[in-house]
Amino acid sequence: MNEIPVSQKYILTVEEASAYFHIGVNRLRRLISQHRDADWVLWNNTHATIKRLKFERYIDAQNAI
Repeated sequence: MNEIPVSQKYILTVEEASAYFHIGVNRLRRLISQHRDADWVLWNNTHATIKRLKFERYIDAQNAI
């Protein structure tokens, strides 16, 4: 099975996003809980994943996270 590089994935797990964006897992989980309805969060029942491109745009618009 071919592994898709994280930089080419559309959806990232919290752990993948943490490694890709150099943001701690706990900080990402806090951001998700603070922005439950954000367009960069995708919910699968109770499991949150991150839409990479939309989260990149969100981070670009922030001065600090």
